[in-house]
Order: sequence, then structure tokens, then C-alpha cells
Amino acid sequence: MGDRPGSQPWWRRPVVVLTASSLAGAVPFSNLMAKRQRGVDLRTVGSGTVSGTSLYDVAGFGALATAGICDIVKGAVGPVLAGRDRPVLQAAACGAAVAGHNWSPFLRGAGGRGISPAIGALGAAAPAGSAILLGGMTVGRLSGETAIGSLAADAVLVPVLARTDGRRGAMAAAGVVVTMLVKRLLGNAPVPPGDDKARTYFNRLVFDRDSSTKEARKKKTARA
Repeated sequence: MGDRPGSQPWWRRPVVVLTASSLAGAVPFSNLMAKRQRGVDLRTVGSGTVSGTSLYDVAGFGALATAGICDIVKGAVGPVLAGRDRPVLQAAACGAAVAGHNWSPFLRGAGGRGISPAIGALGAAAPAGSAILLGGMTVGRLSGETAIGSLAADAVLVPVLARTDGRRGAMAAAGVVVTMLVKRLLGNAPVPPGDDKARTYFNRLVFDRDSSTKEARKKKTARA
């Protein structure tokens, strides 16, 4: 089929693909699992991030595994509908899935960091990207700095996929990386008045929180 108006079935039309990708991405499986298992809204605990890390802290590995699989699958919905024959639309669907997860309308704009849906989206568009994200997250978690491991994976994603999958892979990678980095920089709230904005944004980008690891440890020691 070509891309002439009316040549695609309704479920492959761009507006349907992007809407489905965004809505599927917005389903907050981690928060639903936390509420089901422990009666906890992840927006009210810890960093306030609705993510796998927060879910693990609240409900353990079993809940994390279940929600993680669901988050990966939902990320693939839009890119699968778009198809590999429409690289621009597929890249946009990848970004829409992650954006829906990061700023879910079901959570009044709250959300996670987008790693799991990005793994699912790239699984449909450029599978090597899924392996890179999984590797970065795993190494980061084992070293105690999941955020840094994920950032390293983000940094190599576009050039690696450009080499393995060409223009299509590079565009899909850019769709998820840009969306994830924007979420890291924006965080869960504006920078508090009086804080050093440059330092806070640097900490958000590198450590995915408003303070560095050293500063966080100092605060934790002071509270203890």
C-alpha cells in the first residue's frame, strides 16, 4: 500500500497511530500495581516519580516485573501500527509512547522516566536499541547509579542505531532519547526559588534528581 490519502486502513492512519501510541503509553501500570499491591500512590512517596524503581521500593520485584512487562508492551503499540515502512511516523510514535508515559493524563501530568516504554518502542522499530537501554539500566542498577547508566545508554543510542538500522533507526532513537532527556530536565516540579538553577539542571540530567549523589548522602546523614 502507498501513503496516498485513503490508501491505508483506518488503524494505520497517522492520527490513529499517534493517538493510540500516546494513550497506550499513558496507562500507568506501575502506579496501578502499587495501588493494587500496597494501596500506595507512587506520586506521594519518595521522589514522586511513577517508575519501576519507585514500584520496586514499595512492592518488590514481583510487582516490578509484572508492571515492567506491561510498560514495555505498551511502548510497542504505536510503532507496530506505524510499521517499519513509514520511518518518520514510526519515530513519532516512539516519542509519543514515551511522552504519554512521562506525562500521563491519567496521573494529571505525572509519570515516569520512559525507559520501559522506550525499550518496547525500539523493540518494534530498531531492536538493537532495546538491548542498549536494557544494558545501560542493568549496569547502572548494579553499580547503584541507574540514572547514570541510563544516561550513558541514551548518549550512544542515536549513533549506534544510525549504524545498525540507518536513518530509520536514528530517527526512532532520537524520538525516545529527546523525550526522556526533557523529562529528566523538567523533573517532577519546577526548580525551587533560590536554588542554583544551572546546578539543579545538571544534577537532574546526570543523576535524575535535584542533588548529586554526594549531596543526597549528606542530607540523608543529617536527617539520621
